[in-house]
Amino acid sequence: MPSLLRLRAAALTASAVLLSTVLAGCGDDAKDEDLTRQDLSWKACPAPDAAQGGGTSPSPLPDDGEWQCATMKAPLDWGDPKGDTIGLELIRVRTTGAQNARIGSLIFNFGGPGGSGVTSLPAFAEGYEKLRTRYDLVSFDPRGVGRSDPVLCENDQQLDAYFQQDATPDDAAERTQLVDNTKEFNNACEDNSEKVLPHVRTTDAARDLDLMRQVLGDDKLYYFGISYGTELGGVYAHLFPKRVGRALFDAVVDPTQDPEQGSLGQAKGFQLALDNFAEDCVSQAEECPIGDSAQDVKDRIARLLDELDRTPIQGIFPRQLTQTAATSGIAQALYSKDFWEYLTEGLEQAYDGDGRILLSLADSMNGRSENGEYSNITPANVAINCADDKPRYDTAYVERKLPEFRAASDLFGDYLAWSMLSCTDWAVPGAADHPDVSAPGSAPILVVGNTGDPATPYEGARAMVNALGKGVGVELTYRGQGHGAYDSKNKCVQGAVDGYLLDGKVPPAGTVCS
Repeated sequence: MPSLLRLRAAALTASAVLLSTVLAGCGDDAKDEDLTRQDLSWKACPAPDAAQGGGTSPSPLPDDGEWQCATMKAPLDWGDPKGDTIGLELIRVRTTGAQNARIGSLIFNFGGPGGSGVTSLPAFAEGYEKLRTRYDLVSFDPRGVGRSDPVLCENDQQLDAYFQQDATPDDAAERTQLVDNTKEFNNACEDNSEKVLPHVRTTDAARDLDLMRQVLGDDKLYYFGISYGTELGGVYAHLFPKRVGRALFDAVVDPTQDPEQGSLGQAKGFQLALDNFAEDCVSQAEECPIGDSAQDVKDRIARLLDELDRTPIQGIFPRQLTQTAATSGIAQALYSKDFWEYLTEGLEQAYDGDGRILLSLADSMNGRSENGEYSNITPANVAINCADDKPRYDTAYVERKLPEFRAASDLFGDYLAWSMLSCTDWAVPGAADHPDVSAPGSAPILVVGNTGDPATPYEGARAMVNALGKGVGVELTYRGQGHGAYDSKNKCVQGAVDGYLLDGKVPPAGTVCS
């Protein structure tokens, strides 16, 4: 199983689900072409394909702002820039302001890794209307994602079984089964996506960003990175420090951590979010329906998961709610305080033997649509992480680390410890223990950390500031809940970010918003 995705949860309802697929294919028609001079052919956006998550074409914004899509060619292998190309899918909506006030294109990456920017930007764009007064808003499917030559592994039926498996083995037989399932998944990725797997590293995506900047006609990169998007932005700043214009990092990945440390940090982060959820439930004026005290809420959840490990309950026919699916569903709801009501309702129903809401939440985490099709968010997530991360862990190592993970979180510790096996026997070697984001000479980068963030714990923001180097990272703290800060609609956060991105006003380092 992959670790819990560092993807901002998008527009969730109780039964909502994310993204899905189709191959763009690698071409070889641009061996002698200067890709920086390519002219993008912007057209009305088609409906998202399966890899992007399916659905309908994006609706115009309230001011009749029309969405346009185009495909940008990039080298498949940046080590051979005159060789085969890959098609990267882009989406944009033009600025509402006068052309003489336009700064350029503000490029968004929404995280994952593996999230489709082509589907995410329209879902969130109304919250960026102020930014649109001076920028075209642009996003993209990174290489290996969505319509950009997606990594494909198992089929929908196999993925149903993959996400239902016991991801927290209790004995030797279950450990063997988990390892076998992981190898099966990874082998399917190699069989179906061998050509692209060596070329989906974050350094490749950062070079794509710089090509995109040039093709869009900007002298500098203007960037809004969320979650994993902060890691991508940091790697860009390291590779191209003099080309950074104004950049925001929100929900910050700790760039100093190896995969084990990152998983342990997530265990602590999701436990903190669960603690906050339980405290919030019992503090309401009305009686908390899932526990008499915060500890009782957590104890009942733990008992539910233990029972599901032995006996799954009814889910969404014909699937049942397993322990693993319930854990994923709970984690998904902790991404935003707006989703806590769904978690409360889902737990209530599960205690009565009905697992539909928790399974819907798990489907959202895993990219499964209501028609049973999966986006490629999980294959892309695994492929990018395994290409980036050098460490490879085995069952003996995980077993030694279980006490530490359990101390971090009774609920999520085992799940996140065993998720470290996801790169076992991966076809491509990992690049490094952790990304290099040192960026001496870069323009200031605004780094926003949320004290209640489950997926990218708050400490990552300070680590990013330190790693970027003196005079580059400017830290802003948001004392809130959920994954990310700008979209919380906190006026202090949005005022600071807008002032920086629109007018170049860097807020004082150490600014705190609550």
